[in-house]
Order: sequence, then structure tokens, then C-alpha cells
Amino acid sequence: MSRESRGVQRMRQPKIAADAERSLRLCEPFLWLNNNLVPVSRAQVRLRPSLRDIYDAEARLSSYGGLLMHLFPELRPTVGTIESPLYHAGKFQAALSPGCELGRWLIKGDHALPVAGSIKARGGIYEVLLHAEALALRHGLLSQKDDRGILASPRVRALYGEHVIAVGSTGNLGLSIGIIATALGFRAKVHMSGVAKSWKIDRLRARGVEVIRHNGDFGAAVASGREIAREDSRTYFVDDENSWSLFFGYSVAALRLQRQLAERHIQVDAQHPLFVYLPCGVGGAPGGISFGLRTIFGDHVHCFLAEPVSSPCMLVRLAVLDDRPCSVSVLGLDNRTEADGLAVGKASELAAGVMRHLVSGVFTVRDEELFEDLYRLEVTEGLRIEPSAAACLRGPQWILHSEAGRRYQRNLGIAEVMDKATHVLWTTGGSLVPEDEYHGFHERGAGLWESKNRPTGRS
Repeated sequence: MSRESRGVQRMRQPKIAADAERSLRLCEPFLWLNNNLVPVSRAQVRLRPSLRDIYDAEARLSSYGGLLMHLFPELRPTVGTIESPLYHAGKFQAALSPGCELGRWLIKGDHALPVAGSIKARGGIYEVLLHAEALALRHGLLSQKDDRGILASPRVRALYGEHVIAVGSTGNLGLSIGIIATALGFRAKVHMSGVAKSWKIDRLRARGVEVIRHNGDFGAAVASGREIAREDSRTYFVDDENSWSLFFGYSVAALRLQRQLAERHIQVDAQHPLFVYLPCGVGGAPGGISFGLRTIFGDHVHCFLAEPVSSPCMLVRLAVLDDRPCSVSVLGLDNRTEADGLAVGKASELAAGVMRHLVSGVFTVRDEELFEDLYRLEVTEGLRIEPSAAACLRGPQWILHSEAGRRYQRNLGIAEVMDKATHVLWTTGGSLVPEDEYHGFHERGAGLWESKNRPTGRS
């Protein structure tokens, strides 16, 4: 490469905010605060989605309740609603950080979501159902007035058998799409990135899903799947990087959390701020949920994303000063992490566009911290999650104990009310992890915990 070419290449490199670039390059965990955060009233004028979109998505999901109960009998107790519990996390709070007694800690347990066992269940199932409905309407097998249970009839299933649902995934979205698509009678194809876990691939294949392995990362799997789908008019591609349907399906979780907090008589207002911590991969799920939360609770909710130190794609995207798409590779990061669901090199532009003015910040975590916290959560609260889901668990520590967190409190004038704050740790997957696989997580976490807490000195 000539000197001139190298110079042009350097000029094209995006400029990263100085307060983030050093820590990113060194793979040091840190809390980055979003300088583009604005009040919700100002942010909304720049956004396409609205509160009406969230309510519309929830209404559509409710209309599929009977169909979902038929397809998945485990949903009968909830009348077809796919939702996760909200757990108290006081024991984990005390064990993770003595001195962190301020506020109330809760866990939003999307690791226990029925049917698909991860945060991807709402959005993935919602988009496939929308497509299934549209296809049946187009072929005259369903009218707008019909009960959506018709979508499980033999005639409609025969139609679906002639069509393919495809998706690119690191794992959990693929499980979500594969499970609902095959349950309806579609043929399903999941393009998996190189970091996809073998047990997720095995589970998909056991359901009759065709799994196509790719050597590259998440972006390569999505690009390949998208291109192959373009060549077949009977293939519908669920695009995790560019789908409003996924986004709105995810956003419904904000309404559900609002109701769960109200049932516990937990206030969210100026005197009772709400902090929510969300693991982030490509950004669709945390983007939809953050949008929903900020739209519902306004400036009283503070959304923070969690990413691995080697794969902080959304942090890099939001910290770019000239607002250009870029990959973590521009900082020399290898995008390798045990958190397979978060191993994404380039953020969704759709999600980044929404979160640019709504998300409060991003913090990064090392892989060993994921396993240590996963183990501690099991020991204290009896909850079993996968490494990706553990990324959120140190969020309150960053807000309460770091200089950046204390600066955030001061800047927003909430330091004096932090004792009344509620912190929601959003776990994203884990209930479908096979026993032997989870045992490996447990043992690794236990080893890290014991080495850190082993007494020193002579006995």
C-alpha cells in the first residue's frame, strides 16, 4: 500500500470520543456516558416510532394468544402471553457489593421467558406471526375479522410448508425464529455465526431447522442470509439489523415492566428514579426496550447498555463523533467473547439511530466477570443464566461507585434521591442451556470466585 493510500485510509477512520478511545483499545472495563442524551420531549421529534406503535404491537400480540396457546401448551396459564417474571435481587445486591445498599435491586428474568428462553422471544415470535398473518391474508385463507387461531389449520399449514423463514443469528434469535416458524409449519433456515454454541445448533436441528454455519461473525452470517433470501421469492428474511417489526415486538416489554412495577407499588418519578441495565449485541432488543421505557417513563428512567470489552459495537457506534457506521475492528478489537449473544462487531444502524439520544451510557465487562457474576447470581438468588445475560449485573456498581456514575448523578441532579432508586438488571437468556453446558459455566465461575476470595497470608 502506498503512503498516499495509507493516508487516505487513516482519514477515513472514524474519530472516537477521546474519553472512550483509550479504554476501548486497552479492553479496560469502564462506564461511558452519552453526551448526546437529551430529554425525551426533544428526542421524540427526531424519531419515527411512537408510543402508539408500542400499544399496537401489544394488541397484535394479544390477538395471537389463542394461536400461541394451541402451539405451545405451556402458555395456557398466561392465556398465550409470553412474559418473564420480575425477581427481587436483595441477596445478590448484598453479595455483589457491600456498601451498595442504596436503592432496590430487581431482576427482569428474560432468561426464563417461555417458549424460546431468551429476550429474543418477544421480537422474533412477533415478526414471524406478522409475516404468517400477511401471507394467509394474501392467499385468501384469512380475513381481518377471523380469529388468528386459523393460522394453525391444515390448509394454512400447507401454505406455510411451501415457504421459508430465514434469519442470521449468533444463537438466541435463531432459536426464537426457528421454534415459532417450525411450529407454524414453515421451513426454517438459520444462518449462524462462527461463535454460535453447539447446543443451540443441535436444538435447532432437532426441530427440523436447517442450520447454515458461517466462518465469519454475526455481520457475515446476516449478510449471507440476506443475500440468499433475495434470490428466493418464497423466503422471508428476518433482518436483525434493520427490522422495525422486531424492534416493536421488543418494545412491548416496557409496558409489561410498567405493570409489574405497579403491581409491587414501586413508584417511578423524579424522587424515585428507575435505572435499567441491558446486555447489548447488535442492539435491536435493548434498543426496542430502551425506546419503550423512555417513552413510557420519560426522563425518570435511565437506560444503560452492557457490552464485552472485545465487542462493544454499540458503544463504538454511539461514541463516533462524526456519526458514521463503523466496526469494533477500527480500534483493533477482535470481537471474541464467551458471551456469544453479544459477539457483534457492528451495531444495527436502526437501533443506534434510536438510542443515540435516549440511552444514558454503556459500560463494558471482561469475560471472567461474566462467569463470576453468573455463579454469584446462582448462589444468592438461585437463578441460572448464560454468560451473555450476566453482562448487566455490574451496572448498579458503575452508577453508585465509579466517578463517571457519580458525575452522571450530579449532572442530572439525582444524587440526593439515589436511596429511593430502583435498579432493574435485565437477564437475557439461559433457561434452555443444557445441564452439562451450564455445569461448565458454574465451575468456571466458582473457580474465579474462590481465587478472588481465597484468604491470603499464613494460617
